[in-house]
Amino acid sequence: MRAGEFPDEIRSHLLPRTSGDLIYRCLQCDEIFPIENLLYTCPGCKSVLMIDDRQLDRLKEFPGPFWRSLFDYRKMINLPALKGIFLFHELIAPVIPLDDIIYLGEGHTPMVRANEPLQEWVGLDFYFKNDGQNPSASFKDRGMACALSYLNYLVRRQGLTEVLSICASTGDTSAAAALYSAYMSQTVKSAVLLPHKKVTPQQISQPLGSGARVFEIPGVFDDCMKVVEHLADHYHVALLNSKNAWRILGQESYSFEVAQGFDYELAGKVVVVPIGNAGNITAVMGGFLKLFDLGVIDTLPKIIGVQSEHADPVYRYYQEADLSKRVFRAVVVRPSVAQAAMIGNPVSMPRVIRLVETYEQAETSPGVFVVQVSEQEIMDCQLIANRNGHIACTQGGECLAGLRRALQEGIVAQGEVGVLDATAHSLKFAGFQESYFANELDSEYEIIPKQELKNVPSLIEAPGVERLPRPGITLSPEEFKNFVEATAQEIARQLGLKTKEPES
Repeated sequence: MRAGEFPDEIRSHLLPRTSGDLIYRCLQCDEIFPIENLLYTCPGCKSVLMIDDRQLDRLKEFPGPFWRSLFDYRKMINLPALKGIFLFHELIAPVIPLDDIIYLGEGHTPMVRANEPLQEWVGLDFYFKNDGQNPSASFKDRGMACALSYLNYLVRRQGLTEVLSICASTGDTSAAAALYSAYMSQTVKSAVLLPHKKVTPQQISQPLGSGARVFEIPGVFDDCMKVVEHLADHYHVALLNSKNAWRILGQESYSFEVAQGFDYELAGKVVVVPIGNAGNITAVMGGFLKLFDLGVIDTLPKIIGVQSEHADPVYRYYQEADLSKRVFRAVVVRPSVAQAAMIGNPVSMPRVIRLVETYEQAETSPGVFVVQVSEQEIMDCQLIANRNGHIACTQGGECLAGLRRALQEGIVAQGEVGVLDATAHSLKFAGFQESYFANELDSEYEIIPKQELKNVPSLIEAPGVERLPRPGITLSPEEFKNFVEATAQEIARQLGLKTKEPES
């Protein structure tokens, strides 16, 4: 749709101008720092940072309904910079000019409603938001689009000619970081650190395919993260983990899209997300709070974070009801099929604590909850979801298991509607499915495959057929006719098919 065809009151606002006064703010000591240089932790107390817009109130010049209309009309513009997460430019990173925005097709992933059998199995109406349909096949692209757009802005503004982006990853972060860095290959090179033999072959192939330097490190993600933090503290690199506050801003787009998908009516909605490194749940809370503060939504949704019992430090923290007695303690993780969630010391935990307090103090807030699920539940739920028409990863299975657990514990009530984050595409975790079907999962996962969920291919070699098709072998017409008929009959027998009645 062309700009001249929009209503007069919207037309002049369709293309956002740079605005705002963004600064880094330390969560621990409340010191503020300029954004002209990439900063990941407070130079003083070393705590994590958030990015605040000190002029956010300027957006309140317009009422909530105006922003709803603007965002809805903006979806019809065929301008690449506004096709992705920056459709919500004013709410994400308004200091970045449209010319500096990198768009690779991220954002606006579909919300797919569960079919009736799956709703009945869970006991609730719900949707999967398929973030595996982002360009690198995970939700991480939302944050990378923002972080790399800002890096592109700095590169152009400061005339930088050689930048190294670096991250630690359980798979998805490395794929997204390498992909977006490759798009800036004239000025940005990429390096990723992965825990040795803790990343699926599909996931490790992604940064390799994007040309990144890939380093495998002994241990788990938390160990890789410490090495990356040391590199960021002592060398000139651009850190792309969720310690980078620009990543959090980009991931807030998930909340904006959920709100838009329900026409901004969020009463009775329950948003379920895996916790992992805690950047995503931070962004989800932050995004909804921003919409609520501007009057774009009238009600905050309920938020449920999910952790596996193999990596559950956030769940343990919130098990203590007395606020004064809560002490965060990292845990030693055990292997999890939800690999992105296998983190025992989440970088964004201070952000979570701050935002949970803010969220629960807000008017109309139904609260933030954390539930724990088993590895068995995670894997079974992924398979059951995908047998009902979804493309959920193991983290999506974790969310489905978490929704069921929340319903059992009375956190979620009948009549509420769930939105589950399928953070990545199911194909990234095909190896776990294959091992489940073959009953070859290592015992440390504590998963016993269920016979009714297994599925393996059947080789059909029809009885009585002497010669079969093979590469380089040509069958006679009669032989091929016999092969086709005998093979079809054997398949029909195994499927229990009935022959068609002759037409009269």
